Amino acid sequence: MGYWVAQVVGGIVGAAGLYGVFHLSSAWHKSVGLGANGFGKASMIGASAGAALIAEIVLTALFVFVILVVTRRAGNAVVAGLVIGLALTLVHLMGIPIDGTSVNPARSIGPALFVGGTALSQLWVFIVGPLLGGALASGVYQVLYPEGEKEASVAPAPEERVP
Repeated sequence: MGYWVAQVVGGIVGAAGLYGVFHLSSAWHKSVGLGANGFGKASMIGASAGAALIAEIVLTALFVFVILVVTRRAGNAVVAGLVIGLALTLVHLMGIPIDGTSVNPARSIGPALFVGGTALSQLWVFIVGPLLGGALASGVYQVLYPEGEKEASVAPAPEERVP
């Protein structure tokens, strides 16, 4: 629970920083947003609430599943950061036109609080979707890797064995 609180506080502080910087520009207006997510008129493609919810569930599930797989003990820690970063890039490339891509409620809460209006009224999608997506990823992971970390104990490579 402390981790969630820290994430949300961090999202609010980050949005406050952006608001402080943008607010100093005469060209900026709240309607431009601070990276706030949205559907309907707030979506680049006019995605409905249902489309945005499905996108958030699927994209979050994909991202969280990648994290769970590459951070297993059997995973390769050397490339885990690269794989996670590329997965997040892919998720955003697919999701930005749909709804701005959240995949993390804390990332959506901060901007919505400062922008208000539509961003705040649509925030529920960007909280519910990632939570359901994370749960879906966890379920799929449990099905595909039922042994959990037990199966991750890998025997030493043949060249490391002592004859």
